[in-house]
Amino acid sequence: MHFAPDATGGKERLAAFHQGLRAAGWEEGRNLRIDTRWTDGRDAELRKHAAELVALDPEVILAWATPTVFALQRVSRTVPIVFSGVIDPVGSGLVASLARPGGNATGFVSFEYALAAKWLELLKGVAPQTRRVAVLRDPGRQPGGESHAALDDPLLA
Repeated sequence: MHFAPDATGGKERLAAFHQGLRAAGWEEGRNLRIDTRWTDGRDAELRKHAAELVALDPEVILAWATPTVFALQRVSRTVPIVFSGVIDPVGSGLVASLARPGGNATGFVSFEYALAAKWLELLKGVAPQTRRVAVLRDPGRQPGGESHAALDDPLLA
């Protein structure tokens, strides 16, 4: 989890995950083991926890956020990783394509830049009088949401 252990967002996501598993017949302690790690977004914690989780020889790892998936892929290219909360997995290099991700990662995309045209179409549908639209973007961020500094870090590259 790319949150602190006491973060509301992280707790809610984890509770929803457990609820979905129970609805599908999976129950921790009965037919499932779950090992959770919290990083609070700190790179050193990401690297440490990624190594710990891969060392447990899991059948699959569920990862939240782009930096978490990067950290896991640096430790293993064989353990399957299912991600959520990832921005532009193709542009960031996590997967080869959305249709055929390849490698050991796949998941759910929270933002795909190709959808921007559809957003404009929807905006025109609900507000046809719109003539100008502005885009605010941090030029220090890469398409995948990673900062230039993070991508240049040899431990994260």
